[in-house]
Amino acid sequence: MSAKERAFRSKLTQWVSQRGLMRGTLQVRWKTCGKANCKCARGERHRSLYLIVSEEGRLRQLCVPKEWETRVRQWVGDYGRVKEWLEALSRLYWDQLQHRER
Repeated sequence: MSAKERAFRSKLTQWVSQRGLMRGTLQVRWKTCGKANCKCARGERHRSLYLIVSEEGRLRQLCVPKEWETRVRQWVGDYGRVKEWLEALSRLYWDQLQHRER
């Protein structure tokens, strides 16, 4: 195993075993609740964060509670990083196969 391959595998193992991973997109939405005395009636709308995931061709949405926002943002960001590392590892194997290297 090459040093580059070991480095990729080590990173992947560390991230997968120690952190959460979640596929999806985060979207902030601003809403008005409709209550006459609420701040949103004066233009200060309510902020909500949604996680959006495509499964079997359908979009699923889930409201993320404020106390979970940091954690969910971390999971989604980590998923993107791990996906990039998997792509890089795949390219490395492609090159090995192409040049018939072990």
